[in-house]
Amino acid sequence: MKILITSDSHGLTKEVAMLKQRHEDDVIARIHCGDSELPFEAPEMDGYYRVAGNCDYDRAYPDIEELSVAELPILITHGHLYGVKSSLGPLEELAAKKDAKVVCYGHSHVARADVMDGRLYINPGSIRLPKQSPHPTYAILTYEDGIATVRFYTLDGNEVPELEKSVSFK
Repeated sequence: MKILITSDSHGLTKEVAMLKQRHEDDVIARIHCGDSELPFEAPEMDGYYRVAGNCDYDRAYPDIEELSVAELPILITHGHLYGVKSSLGPLEELAAKKDAKVVCYGHSHVARADVMDGRLYINPGSIRLPKQSPHPTYAILTYEDGIATVRFYTLDGNEVPELEKSVSFK
């Protein structure tokens, strides 16, 4: 099972729609970690689990989204309410409280994955304004046989292998 994860698109529409179309046959869920700057009901956002970022003003966006995909508990938040630019500590506390195995967040525009206390934390970076990378990025989470692997891709579809991370939930 695969999940598309993106964040911080800051008003981009065709790129959000393009990612959805590119992966429509190979993912079972799509996640946007906030700062789309689009209305909640924008057609480009249809089919995405989505949360509010600090630049999203439509009150229909929740601050946190909890879901279970293929029995994998996932927590989504933008991260600005948890100080993710400084530390993942408050986000770790939230993940433990919510019993999430995977945490998807954004805000920093830095593509990264971390495994802490048996949980996988994924920041897909930004498809508009990347930091610490010359390329806009997004991520694909694969979950098979109790192993979660996240791979990162540039907006044009090239894999960024040095960012890959896996964790076993067996």
